[in-house]
Amino acid sequence: MKLLSASILALAVATAPITANAEYSAGDEITVLQGFKAGGGSDALAQLTQPFLTKLLGVDMVNQYIPGAAGAIAWTRLAKQSNNDGGTISITNTPMLVTNYIMNDAITYSIDELTPIANVVTDPGIIVVPGDSPFKTVEDLFAAAKKSPGRITVGNSGVGGDDFFSAILVENAAGVKFQSVPFQGDGPSATAAMGGKIDASFNNLGNVYGFVQSGDLRALAIFTQERVDFLPDVPTLVEKGMNVVAGSSRGYSAPAGIPEKAREQLIAAFESLKTNEEFKAIAKERALVLDIITGDDYLQMMKNMETDYMKIWNEIKSDVSK
Repeated sequence: MKLLSASILALAVATAPITANAEYSAGDEITVLQGFKAGGGSDALAQLTQPFLTKLLGVDMVNQYIPGAAGAIAWTRLAKQSNNDGGTISITNTPMLVTNYIMNDAITYSIDELTPIANVVTDPGIIVVPGDSPFKTVEDLFAAAKKSPGRITVGNSGVGGDDFFSAILVENAAGVKFQSVPFQGDGPSATAAMGGKIDASFNNLGNVYGFVQSGDLRALAIFTQERVDFLPDVPTLVEKGMNVVAGSSRGYSAPAGIPEKAREQLIAAFESLKTNEEFKAIAKERALVLDIITGDDYLQMMKNMETDYMKIWNEIKSDVSK
C-alpha cells in the first residue's frame, strides 16, 4: 500500500488512501521535512538515523529542506498542511520547536497538533573559549564576570535558540551577568570565539567538537548530567553544584492523528535503535549524544519544555525587547 508523499526532486505521486489500520510496507515512501539547510544539525541526525529506519521499516525516506523562521515554516507545514496518513514526518528540534511560538504570536502551530514519535539525540550545550584564552576553567570565566558584570562577552546562536536560553540559565545559576552577543547560528558564534572577537561562546557540542579536538577552542563546561566519554576532562555544571542540563534535542514527529499502526511501527523502529550496536558506534564517532525517548514520553518532554521556557521567557522578554 503506497503512502502519499512529496519529493523535492519529483512531483507527488497519488497512491491508495491510508486507512486507520494502515501500516508501512516495502516500497512505501516517507517524506521527512527539515526546517534548516542541508549540512546542519538536523541533517546530521537524518544521515545517522534514516539508513537504519529504511532497513527497519522497508521504506524510502526523502528529505525535503524547508529552511526559514528558525524551523517554523517546516513545522507549520507539518502541523497544518501535511496529510496525516503517515507519509510525512519531520525532524523536530527542541526547545526551538516550542520557543518559536512562545516568543512569536505570529507562529500558530503548537505541539498539540503533532504526533511526537521519538527524540534521538540531545546535543548538549557547552561553553567554549579561544584556545589561547586566559580563562582556563569555568571558575575563571565566572570570576571575571562577577568582577566586571556585563562586560564579559558571550556569543550564542541567536535570540530564542537553546544557546540563548542556556546562557540565561547559567547566569542565574552562577549569579553572574554576561554581555550577550547573538549570532545567526552556532557556526558564526564559534568562529567569533576562535577569532578572539568574543570572550566565550555558548554552543552545542556537535558544532564545536572538532575545534575543541584541534585546540582552536577550549571547552570549559558541558551541560549534561554526567561527563561525556569523548570529552572526559570537561566538567559538567552539575558537578559544580549548578543544576544546568540543557542543549538542542532532535527527533521526529508526525502530524496529529496519524494511523495508530504507523505510529506503533515508527516508535518500535526507534526503540530498536537503543540496542543497535552499529548505530551507537556511528553516533559516537560523530560526537552525537544519543537520548532516545519515544511516544508519550517524548510528548511529555515537549510539554515540560513548553512550561519551563514559557516561564523563562515571561521573566526576560521585557529586557530582550529593549
